[in-house]
Amino acid sequence: MSDDATDPATEAFLAHRNLLFTVAYEVLGSAADAEDVLQETWLQWVKADQDQVRDQRALLVRITTRQALNRLRTIKRRREAYVGSWLPEPLLTTPDVAQDIELAESVSMALMLVLETLSPTERAVFVLREAFDIGYDEIAEAVDKSPAAVRQIAHRARRHVDARRPRRVVSSNEGQAVLESFHRAVTTGDSQALLEVLAPEVVLMSDGGGIKHAALRPVTGAERVSLMFAGGIGKFLDTLTVERTVVNGNPALLVRLDGEIDGVMAISVQDARITGLYYVRNPEKLSHLTSATPLTLR
Repeated sequence: MSDDATDPATEAFLAHRNLLFTVAYEVLGSAADAEDVLQETWLQWVKADQDQVRDQRALLVRITTRQALNRLRTIKRRREAYVGSWLPEPLLTTPDVAQDIELAESVSMALMLVLETLSPTERAVFVLREAFDIGYDEIAEAVDKSPAAVRQIAHRARRHVDARRPRRVVSSNEGQAVLESFHRAVTTGDSQALLEVLAPEVVLMSDGGGIKHAALRPVTGAERVSLMFAGGIGKFLDTLTVERTVVNGNPALLVRLDGEIDGVMAISVQDARITGLYYVRNPEKLSHLTSATPLTLR
């Protein structure tokens, strides 16, 4: 990337960088892959004749979407061979993301997992339309479909996601209150308090990527999840520290063992109880957390 901050192409790219990263991340579920897409977008962007560009944002989004789609089709095959449950790469986000309820939901672990069930084109169309309110004509150019086809794809994707997404969006304050109760129950080893904060149908997913120990399949039900914590984290209470943070615009816990990051645990909440626990332990998805600056995303 050019160091010349006065260069118009550079200025335009930097002005829209957060938006482009968020588009790529929501399509891919991986910050590392999203960064690679931005590099590819930049290389194409600087080749464009800026005098002929009518809408810089539209062209940048189009290039980013196409690059993300190409990469998604490749990594989907890679994920089919993934060891155990796959979870999105967690992002440290600024408090203002949490206050933007729609944005926070669009990058939440729960919704990102729902997006994994869409086809690559459905996912790109859904993200551009629902998360960024981009027009059908513009999306059509980005995904190489007709506007009429994009409308049908958007409708099908929305119906699919709505059937699987949480019933209602939870405010940042409600999520923080539930996280505080969970945090207290875990760090004190209070199994009864833990059962009270877990929904009966709670699902725990852990992602070790075949590098760190993790349950190979989701664990379902408050009793089973509580036992997992008692038999797992309970053994390390003397060397374990847990701090609250904001990941993907939602309340989360950063877990350390002997001072080293062990993982990030995100939650989803409904009716003041935890319905989903997402514990990312794969070191390849955590390496940036110690040095990363929290993201604003837009």
